[in-house]
Amino acid sequence: MKILILNGSPRLHGNTSKVVRTLDSMLAQEHTVELLDICSMQLSGCVACDACKANGGHCVRPDESDAVIRKIAEADAVIFGTPVYWWGMSAQLKMVVDKFYSQDSQFKTMKKKIGVVVTGANGLDNPQYRLIDEQFRCIAEYLHWDMAFSLAFAAYEHGEVMQQEGILAQLQDACEKIAR
Repeated sequence: MKILILNGSPRLHGNTSKVVRTLDSMLAQEHTVELLDICSMQLSGCVACDACKANGGHCVRPDESDAVIRKIAEADAVIFGTPVYWWGMSAQLKMVVDKFYSQDSQFKTMKKKIGVVVTGANGLDNPQYRLIDEQFRCIAEYLHWDMAFSLAFAAYEHGEVMQQEGILAQLQDACEKIAR
């Protein structure tokens, strides 16, 4: 199985990055996995020019989003990792998600699984986690993709998430769900 992991955290050593790197290590034992730190890529937001609708689904903006969208299309499963930024996913990850517009009709014909990992400083009862989960569930439903898992972790201090009791078991369970 070919799995793409998108790290939407600008903190390459933060809690979100720690979780997605752990998933990468776990999954790479049996699958082909690619981890993209999208915050280190040159990305731009969708400007709704509709040029992609006239040219076969390629964004005309001079950035790396077309390559990311191609990698998503080629993957069997995609895992999205994001910290909570103002009740939503990071702006960097949102730029990638917005570029789905360029391939939405093609994406609807592709059988894919997705997983979502969210880390934030607030307790898990905070609505921000629910809002991000609902957004990804809506995306999956619209594209006819299977939502394999959605995990949320409350962690503020650097590295705190990986010290939480049971996290490795949760991540192993997520790996099994995405690979089924």
